[in-house]
Amino acid sequence: MRTARIWRTLLGVEKTIVDDVDYDDDAGVLVVAVRPMKAARNRCGLCHRRSPGYDRGEGRRRWRSLDAGIIQVVLEADARRVACREHGVTVASVPWARHQAGHTYLFDDHVAWLATQSSKTAVTALMRIAWRTVGAIVTRVWDDAATLHDPFDGLTRIGIDEISYKRGHKFLTIVVDHDTGRLVWAAPGQDKATLGTFFDALGPERSAQITHVSADGAAWIANVVAARCPNAVRCADPFHVVKWATEALDEVRRAAWNDARKAARINDAARGRGRPRNGAPERPDSARAAGIRNSRYALWKNPENLTEKQQTKLAWIVQTDPRLARAYYLKEGLRVIFKLPLDQAKEALDKWVAWARRCRIPAFVKLQRSIVKHRVAILASIEHNLSNGRIESMNTKIRLLTRIAFGFASPDALISLAMLSLGGHRPALPGRK
Repeated sequence: MRTARIWRTLLGVEKTIVDDVDYDDDAGVLVVAVRPMKAARNRCGLCHRRSPGYDRGEGRRRWRSLDAGIIQVVLEADARRVACREHGVTVASVPWARHQAGHTYLFDDHVAWLATQSSKTAVTALMRIAWRTVGAIVTRVWDDAATLHDPFDGLTRIGIDEISYKRGHKFLTIVVDHDTGRLVWAAPGQDKATLGTFFDALGPERSAQITHVSADGAAWIANVVAARCPNAVRCADPFHVVKWATEALDEVRRAAWNDARKAARINDAARGRGRPRNGAPERPDSARAAGIRNSRYALWKNPENLTEKQQTKLAWIVQTDPRLARAYYLKEGLRVIFKLPLDQAKEALDKWVAWARRCRIPAFVKLQRSIVKHRVAILASIEHNLSNGRIESMNTKIRLLTRIAFGFASPDALISLAMLSLGGHRPALPGRK
């Protein structure tokens, strides 16, 4: 009796009777013969409702448990079937493992904790399982955790974004809680239908409780939010708005570079082939093209973060290319608006739009139309001091998990790993408090 209780404790099983312990020389594993206690017998594997027995199934089967030192341990028991009135004939549940799983609860929980804490190589080598098996285990553990916790509880301010998880335009749509920083939902896809499934899961009553939604300027997000959360304040993410200006600036830089290269080729053709003679004048267009080509980071970075060399490069651009300098000032002017109080920001934004409208730079003339379109959302982000900073941080963590999860057969395993790691309900290491 004492020995059986010790084995139950070592195996981490409950409501289980240990009948025998034997070592299988052929397989090199320790085999523990077990059976459910009377209260846990003849229950449906899906709903755990007590059901009449049907047959003995396919005989005895084994479940992998945690190793005992360097020796693998398996539990062996009859795989009986029951006739559930709701699910029909199905394998009876066992108190030591999940339905249709080949590993015990203790083994699954241990692997799930390792997957959230360590590398792919460490998990597979330590637990002696395939990486795809890790994906299946993580999915099972998260499915159980999702039934115990409500990720939508108290959700009022959310951020929505998409992130690429595989080559070939494979995206995940994610939703983050601004107040807690938790990942509350993720699904494969990047369209209205995908985001609609989130609001379907949230329900009309909880959707009405959403007060703020931050996102980039994607129309598919704005349209769904407007239809499902009509009372929510939509905030345009400042990072993405400034990114639009940076992309417009880079378009102007590339055009200036190409113009300088073209002028250099024309001048070189007029000079003829070969090296210039000693004392011949320098080639200003070639030098200008090289200078513009190497000015990307000086134009992109914030003025307070420029190195001395980049400050010199920026001063050179102001002297040699007024059009590119004007584009840089437009980018910086838009960035500064997000640092102003709301009243000043409204006036500054209107002045910026007027300036961009008459700047005669096509990229910024086009940009000001987008700014006018999203003006209300931009001012809302300034008023409520809400950005997608938390969401961008979450994206960085998901990208790391994507590298770790490389090789999962489906995005469901990656989503489960992300929810376990970032959803606020990380699995605990078994046996530790």
